[in-house]
Amino acid sequence: MRTMRRPILLAISALVSLGHCLARTPLERLETARLEAVHAQRVEWMKMRVAAPLLGVYQDYRAILHIHAEDADHTKGTRAEVLKAAKDTDVKVIMFTDHRGPKPETWRGMRDGVLFIPGAENDHELTYPSSPSGALPLRFLSHLEERPDMSSDGFQGQEIYNRHTDAVFHKEFHQWMSGAMKDQKEWNRLVAKQKQFPDEVYAAATDALPLFLARFDKETAKHPFTAIAANDAHQNQIFNGTTFDPYAVAFRFVSTHILARDLTEPEIRASLAAGHVYVSHDWLCDPSGFTFVAQNNLGVFDMGDQVPLMNNTRLEARFPIEAKIKLIRAGEVMAEVTDSKFTYTIREPGPYRLEAWLTVDGEDRPWIFSNPIYAGPPPDRNLPPAVVSQKVEVRRDIIYTGGDSSDGSDPAGDKHKLDLYLPKDQRNFPVLVFIHGGSWRSGDRNLYTVLGNRFAESGIGVAIPSYRLMPKNPHPAQIEDAAAAVAWVYKKMAEFGGDTKRLYIAGHSAGGHLVALLALDDSYLSKYDVPISAIKGVAALSGVYDVSGLRQFQVAGARDASSMHYLGHNKPVKAPPFLITYCQWDYPSLPLQAREFEAALKKSFVQAKLVYVPGENHISEMVNIGKEDDVTARAILDLVK
Repeated sequence: MRTMRRPILLAISALVSLGHCLARTPLERLETARLEAVHAQRVEWMKMRVAAPLLGVYQDYRAILHIHAEDADHTKGTRAEVLKAAKDTDVKVIMFTDHRGPKPETWRGMRDGVLFIPGAENDHELTYPSSPSGALPLRFLSHLEERPDMSSDGFQGQEIYNRHTDAVFHKEFHQWMSGAMKDQKEWNRLVAKQKQFPDEVYAAATDALPLFLARFDKETAKHPFTAIAANDAHQNQIFNGTTFDPYAVAFRFVSTHILARDLTEPEIRASLAAGHVYVSHDWLCDPSGFTFVAQNNLGVFDMGDQVPLMNNTRLEARFPIEAKIKLIRAGEVMAEVTDSKFTYTIREPGPYRLEAWLTVDGEDRPWIFSNPIYAGPPPDRNLPPAVVSQKVEVRRDIIYTGGDSSDGSDPAGDKHKLDLYLPKDQRNFPVLVFIHGGSWRSGDRNLYTVLGNRFAESGIGVAIPSYRLMPKNPHPAQIEDAAAAVAWVYKKMAEFGGDTKRLYIAGHSAGGHLVALLALDDSYLSKYDVPISAIKGVAALSGVYDVSGLRQFQVAGARDASSMHYLGHNKPVKAPPFLITYCQWDYPSLPLQAREFEAALKKSFVQAKLVYVPGENHISEMVNIGKEDDVTARAILDLVK
């Protein structure tokens, strides 16, 4: 008979100090009627759950941290068994924790679609040393029940749940187990239940760990700190030939869900360090589709991020099923609601995290525990100075269509003018037309001096037009004006030294929508006898490529206003190369739209490059474009040059 790794020797006083309590005892939960009721509810949730796709930057990868497998030790599970269990339970990341490790033979890298990362469990900490790719080491506090006051200095986070910690506090349950092993009939009944209800039996002696959560709230009130779950899986709880902790059951029970851009070790490590993580007791219900973000006019911020606190900053959460939701700020419950959606306007700075509980068989059982979103001071609203370099010549207020507004012949007036930023003393330079954003209803060319100067300094002639705005001027006024401006530049820019054989167009946000549409629907430029082939490249920056669901485009022909409408028909599309960007803290759905647009372009045999801009929000992408090392600016320069 194999024995459990940790002896059940903790005193009742420790249980009381932990504040750990159950609505029912483990033995009550093991009653057949209870197991059947819980299982039936889980099946019902599986049928009714609705998981919306993730709209932001990250994908949700199920990860198992704190796991042991020793191929040379036949008293423990093997790495091959771990891989099989991961495949069976849709786990994408396995982070081993060898005792006195990591050991040289421990797996690293991708195996059959699962990413393995070696680590160690030593002296109440989980350690993942620096990787060959140069990623910084990770350290997490572990088994805090044994050293609750252990310093967090040098650690990136802590366990807020550990399966073995939870189990050892149920002394009466393990005493009963010891007795049951001596009673063959009782033992046979338990084994039969374990075979029929493996997940429910495994979860019978488990709950949340309030002391761990209290420690976590104390830490996050001082500094960012990442909460993880520890499966502490060994596959070594085998009694009288029955395994009570098989890897597959342990993996289904609780997971650390890591939100990362890609399934690579650097991305997974970066997300763990940044707190882009939530903990879920997956055995109750698959949490896929859960999101918890903060939004304001700057963009969308994820778990682990610091959101600048502005007047309209709000928290938003979405769950695949209805749950009892608690919003907690620095240990204090700020709001409670039972729903599948949650919204809360932030009034004060601090760390905000969510808990979600599910009621099953009359009990509230722990389900999802988010990492915090940290509300911080508001951003510096000062725009960079609109300074024009001595290397740049500016020509302002040039009419590109519609006649002279001064005599009333063009009611659009100033919106039918553009500004030019020209490299001084240069000829035959490439030309970039930039279309501004503003949700098609705000914005103007005079806000983009920094952008015009940035690229003119680099030897590119820049034209920045204004255009008519909604709602006074509904679609298609905006795209018609954009086409007129591009046509003017194509026909006139040579007079200012530009090489119109090297004409590029760029746009941000709503402007990204407009330039993408110009490059895919030739009807707008053809009115001016300008072929799409005249455009040598398109930079769509945090743009919108499917506008069919937007209220302002609910007019006749609105489907034709979406760039995606012209792609995906299983035939090649003639279009210039595309640069597509999206930001870490972009507006809702824009990262997803960028990825889908790039994929659609490539399927239509259009050259496309997707660029992720870290550390920027929807607004700062334009504010910071004048910086020398700016990611967006460098990508545009690469496109043009």
